[in-house]
Order: sequence, then C-alpha cells, then structure tokens
Amino acid sequence: MSIWWSLHLRREAASVPLARRLLIGTMETAGVDPDISYDLSVALSEACANAVEHGGDRTCGGPGTEAYRVTAYLDGEKCRIEVADAGPGFPGAAGRPRPPIRPAHTDAEHGRGLCLIQELADHVHIGNKPGRGGAVVSFDKVLKWREGAAPMMAV
Repeated sequence: MSIWWSLHLRREAASVPLARRLLIGTMETAGVDPDISYDLSVALSEACANAVEHGGDRTCGGPGTEAYRVTAYLDGEKCRIEVADAGPGFPGAAGRPRPPIRPAHTDAEHGRGLCLIQELADHVHIGNKPGRGGAVVSFDKVLKWREGAAPMMAV
C-alpha cells in the first residue's frame, strides 16, 4: 500500500502547522515510528517556512506567487516529501551547481532550515524548478515502524 497527498497552500504562517499535522497524522495512521515522524515533520516545517518567507514576490501579486505546494509520498519503506514555491529560487545560473549550504552561526535567528533538513533526512535535493522559476526542496527518509504495529505499507 502507498499513500500520497498534495496540498496547494497559501504563503501564510498558518499553513505550516497544517501541513505538519497532516503529515504526522498520515504517518501515525500508517504505523510509522514516532521518532521518524517527528524528524520528517520538523524537516517539512522548515521547508514550508522557507516557502512562506521566500517563495514569491508579494509586490508582484501575480498568479502563483501567493501559494506553494507540498507533496508527500509514503511508499514501501520510504517517505518522500517535496515543497515547491514560485519565488526567485536559489542563487546560481542554469547549468551551474548551487553553492553549498553553509551552517548558520549558533546565535543566528535565521538560516538554519536547510541545514536542519539535511540533518533530519536521508537524502535531500535542493534546486530550482526548470523554466518557470521557483525553488524545490525534496527529501526522503527510510521509514521505521512503531513497535508492535503492523505496517500498512509492507511490500
């Protein structure tokens, strides 16, 4: 069995806990270990917070600039999450690799999200949407199951 869902969310702070609660509920229903659920929900919250803060141009007001998309796939033994926005994307010209993510200072109030996602997930891809602009942050993690729970996702 596999589960997937996709949300089209407004770029508002209130959308972040909504996405997080849906992910936690999905993983709880599937029998995922709570520690894995927590790690992925924190990573999702960071990716959503980045989309809310950086994912569009509020001065433009053009279509799509006030929304972002979250998609989650629980399939077999892995969960994959993607957050895509319509903002300016990450620095770097097309065809050139994006500069590496630098850890933020320990007392910094911003700049920790992408590093945190990399620490909490098994694989992370951070890049720009081809053609239309915007950033895409996708990450996945191998799932573990609650003790005593029969995984719904068993292959």
